[in-house]
Amino acid sequence: MPLRHLVQVGAGSDHSCARTTSGGVKCWGSNAAGKLGDGTTTDRLLPVDVTGLSGATAISVGYGHTCALTAAGGVKCWGANSYGQLGDGSTTHRSTPVDVVDLGSGVAAVSVGTYHTCAVTTAGAVKCWGRNLSGQIGDGGYVNRPVPTTVTGLGSGMKAVDAGHLHTCALTLAGGVKCWGRNYYGQIGIGGSSQLDVLTPANVVGLGSGVTLVSAGGDHTCARTDAGAAKCWGADYYGQTGVGGDDRSDRFQPVDVTGAGSGVASIAAGHVHSCLRTSAGAVKCWGWNILGQLGDGRNTDRILPVTVPGLSGVTGLSTGNNHTCVLTAAGGAKCWGDNGYGQLGDDRTRESVHPVPKNVSGLSGGVASLRTGSSHTCAVTTTGALRCWGHNLYGQLGVGSRDWRIAPAEVSGMGSGTLAVDAGGQHTCAVRTGGGVRCWGGNYYGSVGDGDFFDRLTPVNVSGLTSGVAALALGTRHSCALTASGGLKCWGASDAGQTGTGVFTTRVLTPQDVTGLASGVTLAGAGSLHGCAIAGGAAKCWGWNLHGQIGDGSNENRAVPANVSGLGQGMRAISPGTAHTCALTQSGGVKCWGFNESGALGDGTTTTRNVPGDVAGLTTGVAAIAMGDHSCALTTNGGVTCWGRNDFGQLGDGSTTNRLTPVSVTGLSSGVAAIAVGFLHSCALTTSGGVKCWGRDLEGTLGLGGRDDRLPGDVLTPDPGFLFGSGFEDGEQPASNPG
Repeated sequence: MPLRHLVQVGAGSDHSCARTTSGGVKCWGSNAAGKLGDGTTTDRLLPVDVTGLSGATAISVGYGHTCALTAAGGVKCWGANSYGQLGDGSTTHRSTPVDVVDLGSGVAAVSVGTYHTCAVTTAGAVKCWGRNLSGQIGDGGYVNRPVPTTVTGLGSGMKAVDAGHLHTCALTLAGGVKCWGRNYYGQIGIGGSSQLDVLTPANVVGLGSGVTLVSAGGDHTCARTDAGAAKCWGADYYGQTGVGGDDRSDRFQPVDVTGAGSGVASIAAGHVHSCLRTSAGAVKCWGWNILGQLGDGRNTDRILPVTVPGLSGVTGLSTGNNHTCVLTAAGGAKCWGDNGYGQLGDDRTRESVHPVPKNVSGLSGGVASLRTGSSHTCAVTTTGALRCWGHNLYGQLGVGSRDWRIAPAEVSGMGSGTLAVDAGGQHTCAVRTGGGVRCWGGNYYGSVGDGDFFDRLTPVNVSGLTSGVAALALGTRHSCALTASGGLKCWGASDAGQTGTGVFTTRVLTPQDVTGLASGVTLAGAGSLHGCAIAGGAAKCWGWNLHGQIGDGSNENRAVPANVSGLGQGMRAISPGTAHTCALTQSGGVKCWGFNESGALGDGTTTTRNVPGDVAGLTTGVAAIAMGDHSCALTTNGGVTCWGRNDFGQLGDGSTTNRLTPVSVTGLSSGVAAIAVGFLHSCALTTSGGVKCWGRDLEGTLGLGGRDDRLPGDVLTPDPGFLFGSGFEDGEQPASNPG
């Protein structure tokens, strides 16, 4: 059953956090200075638990740090601390929560700004600490405060506080609003004053009573009145005050948000945008929208509120630097906007990295086989149709143009009759009914095999291979075909000897026999600049060998096949990667050799080796293997495990940390029929005929229909079906809104 147990979410600059019903806190996104609180500084594309924190009753998320209010009334903070904003008396960054000095109890609320923090005590006092560049601490000066300092004149009678970028606002028991700090854009709200900094609290014009919520943003401020109206003041250069009209001048005192009406339940001011939640559970946003932070499906600035589509029953709202999150009635969270550090929690970065499998658009079933190239993917359907998607600079998608496709597209002239496909670095080839081969894409090195060296945007016949081909193996710039009679032919680039035809040359324009492999070959594979085959049960490799990927104990390039050292007879499969190779033994074990800087050999080290070694934990139980710049294996029980380079989430374990030994792909512990590995992404074919892909998606390689989605989306966590959202109940202050 899906687990939905969130009660609050906070959006910071480039990270987000959520509080659970059990009092735990989870954070995701950028982890600079340890602001996710998990004891590391590793960015997280999925939520992680804040270390050692339980019993939290509220959270507040800022630019580089986060704070939580405990059940005992104490405050704990973690993250960046250059200005003393954690309040522990130091300026040392903390990757796990630390206690704020003298605030172990008696605190009613906490709010985090860009570089400072404030709290309201149960006695009604306001205390602030951290950076004081513009007087945002409110003690009458400009000195940074590494421990809590009482705000001048606010020793009692206060019920809420909100820390913005360089200013702070507080709410009195009578519902009046007081602000202090930077006033360059009028964000203090004291009228047409030329005073740039206000060092102690000042009354906001016209808001002496009747206000229930105040939110300090980047250079503007917003408030909700007890009548349910919305008011904003300060900078309006992107329309963030919501007053509308052609006048983009600063607002030095509160103005009504046009069209907000009287049904406002809460309001939140972000860096340069604002949002409100209606009493009916809808959300409206306005202001800067270049990163989609308004959630209306566009990136056009809005000077008046626009409704975020697809949202109802929203119970909480939080605006960050350039993203927004809401909490749903079911306790889930949805976020939208900038996702450059994974702050949306949907396992994507600005380049739409997907480190856990997602369904490919239009291919939820009916797929017979698939192959991944360096930055594109192709699939053969059960009807023999061929579809490709991703990078297309060289025409490798075969659609008649060089336009990239972010969802599967039909290959021209291949509507049926395709038996198999393989994708290389810049080109693609397919075996047709009867065993003929067609290729298309980048052809400067002759890798299309039609006797020429011009790119082909649609499929062309390979010279001399009109029938009798059983399988294909494509490298970055060369191609190989295995005939039904067991012979192996290769063509294309051979500068490193990768065609295996005995020559080191720029181009081999048409298929030629691989030396010594005119018969007896059962399996073949092509890596980046090398090739391998199983002949008579023995493993042989040739081509580029700088890192020992040939496996013959040397580092010399080979223009003809060489025996892989120590493997002998009885190998079931072999798979060359970018600069390493792996083989599958008859007993279901995996052995790898070659380049190992990122752990592609899976032996627990980063030591490159020119002879095979065992992959840790994979001595039996493996059914198939696939290599790119990383490595993956399909187990006999239908699960997928991967290891090696992981900077784009291509290992599928929900992280971007390189793995020196195999890790399980999230959500693929069973039900997988085949796997395919590209340069920086991976795909799996399920037993139901569906396709799931993960890893880098900059070129639309994953086929998800978007390279940088910025619309509201369910946030995934390591628990299957755990959906996230965001927000605050009525009366709660929104999480901090950093500038």
